[in-house]
Amino acid sequence: MTTSDIRLSVSMDDEGIQDIRWEADDAPEPGLQQAKAMILSLWDGEVRNAMRIDLWTVDMTVEDMNDFVFQTLFSMADSYSDATGNKAVSAELKMFAREFVERANRAESRPPPPA
Repeated sequence: MTTSDIRLSVSMDDEGIQDIRWEADDAPEPGLQQAKAMILSLWDGEVRNAMRIDLWTVDMTVEDMNDFVFQTLFSMADSYSDATGNKAVSAELKMFAREFVERANRAESRPPPPA
């Protein structure tokens, strides 16, 4: 058995998260890598509860967040299919991800509602 460590570093100030950096023993590139957002989900099987850490930097754009959420949902569909063999539900999740990003992008191009 081997062990691989993943290290996260988050810098923040009064305005919010300024920088997210990560490093992993098995990463494709050595050293610290920069990220604008992250979602870390852990499953506690004993209490059957998901624990999450969702972070994004203050300079993350709405367009980037739309793409990030879309790609995360899309890849979760593949993970779900691999883990369960349920290709039908995986396909539905991918369809939802596509609809999500289309709606989010349309909403982003609209003028803001009057105050």
